[in-house]
Amino acid sequence: MLYTVQPGDTIPSVARAFSVSEARLRSDNGVPVGQPLVPGQCLVVLRPRSTYTVRAGDTLFGVAAENGLTVRRLYQLNPTLTSSGLQAGQVLTTALEEEPDGLLTLNGYAYPHVQPQVLRRALPFLTDLSVFSYGFRPDGTLVVPDDSFLLAQAEAFGCGKVLVLTSIDESGTFSPERAAALFRDPALRTRVLDSLLAVMEEKGYDGLDMDFEYIEAADAPYYFDFLAQARDALHARGRFLHVDLAPKTYAAQPGLLYAAHDYGTIGAIADFVLLMTYEWGYAYGPPMAVAPLPNVEAVLRYGLTEIPARKILMGVPNYGYDWRLPYEAGARAATLGNQQAVALAAAVGAEIVFDREAQAPRFQYVRDGVRHQVWFEDARSVRAKLDLAKALGIAGAAWWSLLRPFPQGWAEVSQTAESRSGARG
Repeated sequence: MLYTVQPGDTIPSVARAFSVSEARLRSDNGVPVGQPLVPGQCLVVLRPRSTYTVRAGDTLFGVAAENGLTVRRLYQLNPTLTSSGLQAGQVLTTALEEEPDGLLTLNGYAYPHVQPQVLRRALPFLTDLSVFSYGFRPDGTLVVPDDSFLLAQAEAFGCGKVLVLTSIDESGTFSPERAAALFRDPALRTRVLDSLLAVMEEKGYDGLDMDFEYIEAADAPYYFDFLAQARDALHARGRFLHVDLAPKTYAAQPGLLYAAHDYGTIGAIADFVLLMTYEWGYAYGPPMAVAPLPNVEAVLRYGLTEIPARKILMGVPNYGYDWRLPYEAGARAATLGNQQAVALAAAVGAEIVFDREAQAPRFQYVRDGVRHQVWFEDARSVRAKLDLAKALGIAGAAWWSLLRPFPQGWAEVSQTAESRSGARG
């Protein structure tokens, strides 16, 4: 269940009220000892329906089998197991009062420098892990990240493995010029694809994610040809093609971000698409929710007119922004994690407000005489998005990104949606 903190609440008082463990309540919500609760803060309260007490000699496989669970579900119900082994006398949750009522494909994007404990906390809830990112040079050689740790962890937790290819260049930004050079040169396309397929075979990748942004409209036909060529090569090897698309609400939406992202054409080519339903509130824009639910829904509903529901993943942001007020055009907001946002609210004595229209939390505070406004995500906003995905019948959701800790988000997933098995089921 979800509980909204009231003035005077503490972790011990909430734990007593719902007959749950204080340690579990802290762990599920990322509340360290010494950090006070914030009025308006959302807490996920996972209430066990059944438990199991670990005996000497027990193994994860044995405990899971004895209780009719998979090891994956045992991890989901007991996330601290991802960082510590079984201990005799330990009480494990084997079922919740609120069990998930929907099956979704859940994906997450990870950088090689993600903290191991943050990655492991997320992996039991994911169908696939997308490794961000591979690139390519003008001569067609690949830019290869150090993905060995990510791949090993995905394998250990039963997640599919997806290689993300981008047109990010040496400056760290998406390059329309580099993308165009690739799309328009058949020999270069074949060279890059052959290299990618060899890496996927060697490292055990299950799918390829194409993330090409800011493509000129004139390059769109060549882009579509490249996607189709990649799909055919992938299918011949039993792998899938996933394509990331800008969040459009109508076909002729203007702007470089949208010009070549033709939902109908790409939706027919790809096996899966990610509709990047975030960044309405962004670093250089005015304060607002990063992914307001009405905006998210508008994109998804348009997407459904062009793309089969079974192919669509909804983007979910794992971050927020802290804006200085009054807002000045061009000023950059500070990026912060969802758990970090709650800690900030506690430190400055703010009250969190859940915006009913946006279905997202926010708060204001003053520091050094400057007013600030923060928007972020919490379990309530995650539930709203996953409920929307289930209501619309789309394939699922994908988190951008797994870099920042969000234990509350995963705790909410454990009682809202079951993730499909790895490599998109």
